[in-house]
Parts: sequence; C-alpha cells; structure tokens
Amino acid sequence: MPDLALKKVTWREWLGLAAGLLALVALFLPWTTLTASRPEIEDVLTTLPADDVTRDAWHSGFLAWAPLFLLFLPGVAVVLFGRVDTVRRAGLPHLWLMAAVGALLLMVLGWTTLDWQFDADQRGIFSAAGIEIGTGLGRFLGLVAAVVSAVVAFLDVRRTRTRRR
Repeated sequence: MPDLALKKVTWREWLGLAAGLLALVALFLPWTTLTASRPEIEDVLTTLPADDVTRDAWHSGFLAWAPLFLLFLPGVAVVLFGRVDTVRRAGLPHLWLMAAVGALLLMVLGWTTLDWQFDADQRGIFSAAGIEIGTGLGRFLGLVAAVVSAVVAFLDVRRTRTRRR
C-alpha cells in the first residue's frame, strides 16, 4: 500500500506532477492554428467556425494528444508511488525518464509533421491562398511540460543512483 503522506513527496515528484497537469491543460488549448498574410484571406478565416481555424490536441492527431498522456500518467504515478521503496528500486524513476523522453520525441515528431494533419489537396489550397499552418499556445506549453518532466526525471534518476552507492 503506498504511503500517501504528502509531506514526504519530494520537490522532484511535485514538479513531475505539475508538468503532467500542465500537459493535461495543454490538451484543451489551441494546438494548431491557421493564419493568413493577406487581409482578405484573414477576414475569410475569421468568418469560419473556430474549430476549422484553431484545433486543440484532441483534433490535431495522435502526435498531439498521446505525448501529453505520457507526461500526465507518470506524473501521477511518482507522487502516488514515489516513496514506496520497492517500486523505486523496480525502476519507477527510470520509467518516468523514458516516458518523458518518449513524449518529448513524439512532440518533436508532431511538430515536424505539423502540416500532415491536412491532406495534400488542403495543403495545396492553403499554399495558393497564402494560409500558413502554425502552432498554438497548447503546443508550446506541452513542450515546456515535456522538457520540465524530462529534466526532473533525469535528476530523480541521478538521485536514485547516488543513494544506492
């Protein structure tokens, strides 16, 4: 049974949970946006439904929402089970680090394939009209959460290694 005394949760575990919660919030923020450099096209974009112009992570594809869950679930796990010695020795800090690095890699892959969520015809129309596919606040916050989680998980693994010696 996990020891649920919140006073014993380390700052690293709290930061892991905070990064996971930030990732969870980022799911619902703008993830992909369409913008135009020409004013007449920008006016047309403002008349379209908001869901067609701005997408959250749920509507931006697997590479948008999956990495955020890879941050949230270990964040909860380290707060709940981080003080259970057998779980820590079984590799909880290492699992957290691998999940954070995996989430970070998936986010970078999602960023580089940003325009793939639209088919070739849509991309051609966007290009002809001067519409750019951009990133929203949620994507940046998700990236910040992934970096924070990876750094803190690395520090937690280092702390685990120095305690064993």
